Amino acid sequence: MKSLLKIVGVIFAILFAWAAYLQYNDPDATTWYIIYGLAALASALFVINRLPFFVAISFFLLAIIGTYSQWPEQFQGFTIGEGDIVNIERGREAGGLLIIAVVMLVYALRIRYEKRIKGLDQKFF
Repeated sequence: MKSLLKIVGVIFAILFAWAAYLQYNDPDATTWYIIYGLAALASALFVINRLPFFVAISFFLLAIIGTYSQWPEQFQGFTIGEGDIVNIERGREAGGLLIIAVVMLVYALRIRYEKRIKGLDQKFF
């Protein structure tokens, strides 16, 4: 399970870096460079066992708050041409933040689990 999550971490580090790159034509590109860049960095740190629990859970909470604040009044999907462009853009941004939130929650839970297992090992040995 540990190696599977490390592979997932590598995949998400690449995906978040790619998402940051794709923001070059966005009106608020700098904001999204930072958001996706930090998510990619957190994923890379998770892979090498250097992501602190506090950072993972903080990113999770910030991404959930961002998802809520970005969610459009009327969700019309992610595809341009299927509704109001503003609603679609906000839906896309909220969707990206929701993906970050879920990934960071998985990282935080895994970090917490590993710390508890290490604590149990130290008590018994």
